[in-house]
Amino acid sequence: MRRPQLPEQAAECTGPFRLRRLVPDDLDEVLRIEQAAFAHPWTEELMRRELTHAWSTILVAEEPTDAGERIRGFVIFWLVHDELHVLNVATDPAQLRRGVAKALIAETLRVAKLSGAALATLEVRRTNTPAIKLYEEFGFRVVGVRPNYYADENEDGLVMLLDLP
Repeated sequence: MRRPQLPEQAAECTGPFRLRRLVPDDLDEVLRIEQAAFAHPWTEELMRRELTHAWSTILVAEEPTDAGERIRGFVIFWLVHDELHVLNVATDPAQLRRGVAKALIAETLRVAKLSGAALATLEVRRTNTPAIKLYEEFGFRVVGVRPNYYADENEDGLVMLLDLP
């Protein structure tokens, strides 16, 4: 397992976003987005731990503004052997429906394919219709249900899979 090599900027991007690997100085902004996006957000400790694993990558989508570059969203994924697993995707709630998550997923899949991944998996809340539709746009399909996967909300998780060419 090795960390995938990422270019400074994505080869293809949806919208005005520059995609890059998270650096420790980004953590405050990423945690702010995580806390705004989820009722039960990841902790700083969990995020920092992801930075230490060779198989884990956190990408951020940033956008130039009058006040400088602003992070609009992020994705956390694992590449283990020939499998991509998407753990977390979050968009700043003020930036929804601008293509942030779409750009992040597209780049994640591109990196996975370049790294030789054969399939991609993720879990998503059964009630998260916008996310499910986004994943379906990329070709993901529901292959199972994890009962009470999101235990804090007593909600099932749908397991989605995508075969990578």
